[in-house]
Amino acid sequence: MSKRDNRTLKTSQLLALVACRVLIGWHFLYEGFVKVLNPNWTSKMFLLDSQGMFKSWFLWMANTEGVLQTVDFLNQWGLVLIGASLILGLFSRIATVAGAIVLALFYLSHPPLIGVEYMLPSEGSYMIVNKNLIEMFMLIVLALIPTSQYIGLDRLIFRSRRK
Repeated sequence: MSKRDNRTLKTSQLLALVACRVLIGWHFLYEGFVKVLNPNWTSKMFLLDSQGMFKSWFLWMANTEGVLQTVDFLNQWGLVLIGASLILGLFSRIATVAGAIVLALFYLSHPPLIGVEYMLPSEGSYMIVNKNLIEMFMLIVLALIPTSQYIGLDRLIFRSRRK
């Protein structure tokens, strides 16, 4: 990162973005492992509790056994793989986009709107903006600023491709 190029990140900016990538990765990895290690875990109750304009689609997923099994598998292992990828800085562009899509689905399933009540307890009282939306937009920022090409395994991959 040249000091002459105004388009490059300062070291402190890069480290802050890498820290965000790793922390979001940890969140995904932990949430995934908790689900993988629990043989009784299923997304069914979460999907049945869906509200908003996509409610019928989420209810269809919950009530269609083969689809539910696929959703459960993708949820568990998707979270694990996205989290590990973000922590390691490996295929981070794919992981950030995939993570943003997962969070968008979580958000659309349980939008924090006034007057909407859920059976499952929430972490607080939100109106429109919640942690899923914030984390989703942070992943979009990380997709646009490829920190793993400076600090992460992607640096090794892209360096070897250039040679």
